[in-house]
Amino acid sequence: MSEHANGSAAMARESRRKLPNIAELMRPSGRGMQVTLITIVAVAIAVGLSMILVSATGGSPIDAAKALYTGSVADVAAWSETLKAAAPLLLVALGACISNRAGVFNIGQEGQLLLGAAAGAYVALHLALPGPIVVLLSLLAGAAAGGIWSGASAVMNYTRGVNIVVSTLLMSFIAIQVVSFSVSVPWLLQAPRASADSIASPESAQLPEAVRLMGFGQYPNLEIGGGLVIALILTIVLAVLLGRSRWGFRLNMLGLNPMAARHAGVRASYLGGSALFLSGAFAGLAGAVILSGSVFRLQPALSNNFGWDGLLVALIARSRPIAAIPVALLFGALRSGSSFLASTGVPNYLVDVVQSLLVLAFVVPPVLARVRSRGRAEATTPPSEPVPAATTEPEKVTA
Repeated sequence: MSEHANGSAAMARESRRKLPNIAELMRPSGRGMQVTLITIVAVAIAVGLSMILVSATGGSPIDAAKALYTGSVADVAAWSETLKAAAPLLLVALGACISNRAGVFNIGQEGQLLLGAAAGAYVALHLALPGPIVVLLSLLAGAAAGGIWSGASAVMNYTRGVNIVVSTLLMSFIAIQVVSFSVSVPWLLQAPRASADSIASPESAQLPEAVRLMGFGQYPNLEIGGGLVIALILTIVLAVLLGRSRWGFRLNMLGLNPMAARHAGVRASYLGGSALFLSGAFAGLAGAVILSGSVFRLQPALSNNFGWDGLLVALIARSRPIAAIPVALLFGALRSGSSFLASTGVPNYLVDVVQSLLVLAFVVPPVLARVRSRGRAEATTPPSEPVPAATTEPEKVTA
């Protein structure tokens, strides 16, 4: 074996000894039964802690559970709100699945989502074209804006070595200021004043009816938005591409072992950069969907933590697009049900605490299973034989 191969094998062994990073935690794991059992126990502990916290704040866990149920899935109207909230969460999670499979951890979805909404609002308010064409262009503009914003972090990383986690996070704060500026100046996106004496509010004009995202299959009190249909179609397409295509295979190889991927001819800068671009594009599309599907007006608080929650959805789903569907529904139900918690005297911020506990309940078990497997492997591995020390005594010469 050549020295180069020996060096690569040694580096691979060394990388396996390291603790898993955040991107590794989000990749699919094969320890099925063990992880499932630990997850059940962890979720039970998370639910128990949530009940204790609700009781500690003076509320009733039973009333809080009833309120969450009433606001999320009790009737078709509640289901409509849950599905409406789940669509952008699922879109953001799909983008996070792509970037994480490539080993690049994008945490700037909040800003990319906002910029996508701003680009979609600009197109929807300034283009004089037929409604369906404007809606399509608005969604594409949102995706392009989010992708370009995250692509800037990829350029900084692969040309100057800037850390992607840090750059995407800081770029998110810049995006928030950019959107706040865009709705504060009349020549860009700020809505015109109602009268000369009125004070202009920092928001855009409302989207006309003709350029709003239509729903599919509206039934009595049940509204299935177009954003959810788009998200489900993209989920199926992405699941097939990640699992069956050459692009998905190369993406997984780059994320699992960048050195082996480079030896196999994978251009890490191109593939990793495009993955980060697509991650931002999905977040930008989510922003455009929120704008044209439910809010209809650009506001600085439009993102409403959809970017962070979508990232948590991908974290729990372990970068599996199909698994992200039920997780997005769960988070959507928590969002829609949290508005009913106020009637029980429980503060809304406890919903964020419950979400955090659930995230920990789903993230910690794979780590514990991995640590246990590594401990068993080291316990069963026989110790290596000591290498005899070289002697410095001269050999005796016999006559």
